[in-house]
Amino acid sequence: QVQLVESGGGLVQAGGSLRLSCVASGSIFSINAMAWYRQAPGKQRELVAAITSGGKTNYLESVEDRFTISRDNVKNTVYLQMNSLKPEDTADYYCNAAVVSPTIGSRRYWGQGTQVTVSS
Repeated sequence: QVQLVESGGGLVQAGGSLRLSCVASGSIFSINAMAWYRQAPGKQRELVAAITSGGKTNYLESVEDRFTISRDNVKNTVYLQMNSLKPEDTADYYCNAAVVSPTIGSRRYWGQGTQVTVSS
């Protein structure tokens, strides 16, 4: 009943920018924390940035000076603004959200992933 749809990935040169979006839809009473994860080829998935329902954020140290996570609670959308991209940022990026249902309470959902490729 809940879907997370991501968009905004693509190919960009080093130093460029991308803005990822993730829209949650379905049976939603409210959404607690939302986050972006990424998984590079041959590596484990890692948390990139997270944001609470109140707007508190935290970041992976290697991206905190370049990335910004934000959310629109009315639109049930979370964004990841990525600036000064590096080849090391190349990965599949996944949206995650803790969605509160009126019947089952809180449950985590994942988006399908969107690929970000940064060329040298």
